[in-house]
Amino acid sequence: MEEEFIQVFTTTEKKEDAERIAKSVIEAKLAACVQIMGPIESTYRWKGKIERTAEWFCFIKSTKKMYPDLESAIKKEHPYEVPEIIAVPVSGGSAEYLDWLKGQVKE
Repeated sequence: MEEEFIQVFTTTEKKEDAERIAKSVIEAKLAACVQIMGPIESTYRWKGKIERTAEWFCFIKSTKKMYPDLESAIKKEHPYEVPEIIAVPVSGGSAEYLDWLKGQVKE
């Protein structure tokens, strides 16, 4: 199977921001599903200091074709100066689920 499906990850400080991103990308048909999990704890270096923050994690299911528009939509809604936006290819999955996923995003 060609790796046409992706999962995109992003994190936000507030649940409301995660929910706004989820609603936006689903309404625009850039993703089939967004799962929000949290809060999680993130430790990272930002502007020379080690930070520790509670965040909400978004798992976004989409297609490789939609990635450029999906990234733009996330950036538009995201409050962070440099948001985490990472896409990971899906190498396999249930044929029925992947067919459903493909039918939920723009062609």
